[in-house]
Amino acid sequence: MNILAIDTASVAASVAILENGRLLCELFSDTGLTHSQTIMPMVDQALSMAGKKLSSMDRLAVTIGPGSFTGLRIGIGTVKGLAMGADLPVVGVSTLKVIAHNALPTPYLIAPIMDARRNQVYNALYRGENLEEIMPPRALGIDELVRELHEPTVFVGDGVAPHRAYLIEAMGENALFVPKTRILTRASSCAALAETMDAIDAGALAPSYIRLSQAEREYNEKNQKG
Repeated sequence: MNILAIDTASVAASVAILENGRLLCELFSDTGLTHSQTIMPMVDQALSMAGKKLSSMDRLAVTIGPGSFTGLRIGIGTVKGLAMGADLPVVGVSTLKVIAHNALPTPYLIAPIMDARRNQVYNALYRGENLEEIMPPRALGIDELVRELHEPTVFVGDGVAPHRAYLIEAMGENALFVPKTRILTRASSCAALAETMDAIDAGALAPSYIRLSQAEREYNEKNQKG
């Protein structure tokens, strides 16, 4: 099975091509350029480096959230356009599960955390090689998350950097971390997970934002005050 996967859910962008479980190519960019600038050139380059054509893919995969609202729209929109043009099925994969995949293998609880601002994180909890979901995706305060954890836990994701010191202070030796090179979302993990999931029609692909955008929250607050 040939899979092309795209991730634009957070600060980094990446594209990967998997062939029967073998990673042929992965391009990763965390340079500060906008995803709208980088993602299509990365797709073209990945296909060229892997010696593949879009039409030779069996499915496309993309991270569907939570994450940056703009980033998710770019990634999902790109995959929808490519899939509809090439008549390919798609797989939408939870960003948090993709991040958790970076922590494998580990015998410990895995807690992916994405910076959701306002001192909150997007989080889910997973365990085992098959990433059994112990807690579904949610947004909560980092202190609330720590109060739930009573065992060694591996933290991974872009929420680690702003909260690492607090996690170590609050959890001591129970706070574990992956190497920095594996801390961000990667398209290769998205592709690996998508290989075992059911594909859907591109028209049914939708983001999972978890919570309202800042603009929507401010609009609701203004209306409530009015």
